Amino acid sequence: MAAQQQTVHDRLLRKNNRSAEKIERKGKLIVYGCASIIILATISITLFLMTKGLQAFVVNGVNPISFLTGLDWNPTRSEANGGPVYGALPFIFGSFAVTILSALVAAPLGVGAAIYMIEIAPSWGRRILQPVIELLVGIPSVVYGFIGLTVVVPFVRQYVGGQGFGLLAGTIVLSVMILPTVTSIATDALRSLPNGLRESSLALGATRWQTIRRVLLPAAWPMLLTAIVLGMARAFGEALAVQMVIGNARTIADSLTDPTATLTTIITLNMGHTVQGSVDNNVLWSLGLILLVMSYIFIIIIRFLSSRRSF
Repeated sequence: MAAQQQTVHDRLLRKNNRSAEKIERKGKLIVYGCASIIILATISITLFLMTKGLQAFVVNGVNPISFLTGLDWNPTRSEANGGPVYGALPFIFGSFAVTILSALVAAPLGVGAAIYMIEIAPSWGRRILQPVIELLVGIPSVVYGFIGLTVVVPFVRQYVGGQGFGLLAGTIVLSVMILPTVTSIATDALRSLPNGLRESSLALGATRWQTIRRVLLPAAWPMLLTAIVLGMARAFGEALAVQMVIGNARTIADSLTDPTATLTTIITLNMGHTVQGSVDNNVLWSLGLILLVMSYIFIIIIRFLSSRRSF
């Protein structure tokens, strides 16, 4: 009788093991399938943009040096006047200018808000500030652009100067847009620090501000830089909100109040007015390729900074 019960038990055990192995294989298949789809999508987008973006240079004969360093963008110029010219430097400069300026504004505000939430604010302060940050994340970019168009642009025109449309208005709008990204990641970075750092610093007689400035911020610095770079990556690729307030002039801005344009604004403004396969269409794809390359550079910087984390 005991031997028979042992046999039944062994059969049930083998059956359960086989069932568990099947579930594990299915789980691995689903996970590997999802990962493969993401990898294939990334490779496909990269190859597609490279194929489309290089046609302007390979097929249409556009000089890549002149394209990257030229100051004049005039696709409609007649052949009698020398033909169309494609100089993308004003748009590259505009993208970098508005990205860097918005990061300079949003970085101290975002890191300061994170310090307040984690190290200073009482529980009710966190309960108020956290929903505000989440609300800013959920606002569509077109709403930011419309607010910038109706509030920021008139304010700049009246109190700063110029037409209101320009680099300053784009910087203000983008700063608000990337502020939640910087704040959220900076908050996670400070929250992930071991409590032993705070306790050891306070035990040695340091004040709260000395602990924040000389212990916590240096320890979390790689992740704080990651937050700033992620915010810059979003700012670099933003199109609609910037397009509504920056002026979309095909020149390099001489001051903060001058209108200019970015890579994304030129692509969105002109892509619908070009013919597939034409030179004008291909050079817009080349601008998109520049955006992709810059996105990869931002990702590499983020990976490098993340690898330097101490905790």
